[in-house]
This record gives sequence, structure tokens and C-alpha cells, in this order.
Amino acid sequence: MTNKILIIFAHPLFEKSNANDALVKNIPVSDNITFHDLYQEYPEFDVDVKREQELLTQHDIIIWHHPMYWYSCPPLLKQWIDLVLEHGWAYGREGFALKGKLLLQSITTGGKKENYCPTGKDGFTILQLMEPFCQTAKVCNMKYLPPFVVYGTHSMDADGLTKYGTMYGQMLQHLEQKDLDLAELSNFSYFNDYIQTKIT
Repeated sequence: MTNKILIIFAHPLFEKSNANDALVKNIPVSDNITFHDLYQEYPEFDVDVKREQELLTQHDIIIWHHPMYWYSCPPLLKQWIDLVLEHGWAYGREGFALKGKLLLQSITTGGKKENYCPTGKDGFTILQLMEPFCQTAKVCNMKYLPPFVVYGTHSMDADGLTKYGTMYGQMLQHLEQKDLDLAELSNFSYFNDYIQTKIT
């Protein structure tokens, strides 16, 4: 089975992000994987709703790839969600355009992993903080997958960048080529941990 993947990339300062540069450089070259940079496409925030909806309908797996901005996503991705996921199209009594599609978030954050827990500086896990996105997927009849998270980007060395970049590429290859066992995947909180069981 081959899945078509749409990476909705949203980073307003991509040129300053070593971590995201490492991830993006490892995206496999494939006709089945579309990399869609929102800040490059819509610098004035004038999102073409119909074009975006058409892109969504052409793909099986949607990835929201973004840095953590104040425990959420950058503003252009939020606007994209507000505009593109229309009532009567993505949700509501007659909104089934995205039904059954898989949604995954790929998130980079400067904070270290130990910060994201009840006893850490940030007080919540990434999963807890991303619950609104999970709920958005549910309302749109999509299946929300465990997120792929890159922690500690502000202090990450070259080895770390290589490690996560390679893992991201391996994850995308797996998503493209495999029919995911969602029951098995549900045993993992983060896609990082799941994909490591598939590549070791």
C-alpha cells in the first residue's frame, strides 16, 4: 500500500531554525510526498481556501509540521485551520471531506523533554498541550496519530540534528509505504518511540 502525504509546514523564521532545516532536508524525494510551506505560499496570510481544500482531498495523511509557539502553533497555521476546515466541508452535518484521513503533528520545541511533565517547568506534557489539535481532528472525522516531537532544539548539537533528521525521514518513508496498525500505534504516546521499534 502507498499513502500520499501532505506536509503543511508553518515556520515564520525557518531560515533561523537548524532543527527544522535538518528535518526538512531529510524529507524523501517522492511523488507521494508534498511539502507545502505556508509562510512561503502566503506571506500576506491570504490563504486560498479552495486550493488548500483540494490539496487535502488529494492526500491520505496530513502532517502539521511546526515549532511550538506559546504552547500552540504559529499564527498562519492557526489561520489556515480557521479558514480551510470549513463547516459543511470538514465538519458538521454534511462535512465529511476529511473523514478517515490521518493527522500527525511534527513539533519542534526549544524546551527539554523533562520540562514537559506535571513536575517540570512547563507543567504539562506535549500531548496535553496539543489536545485542541487532537479535538479538531476528531471533529473533522480524522484519526489523530501520536505526534513526532523534537525537544531541546535550542541546545541541540550536530549529532542530535542528524539523529532527528534521519528519524523524520524514516518516519515519512514508513508512513508512505506501510498500512499503519492503529491499534499498535495507540500504545505509544509519541511517534518517535513507535518508529524506533520499526527501524531497529
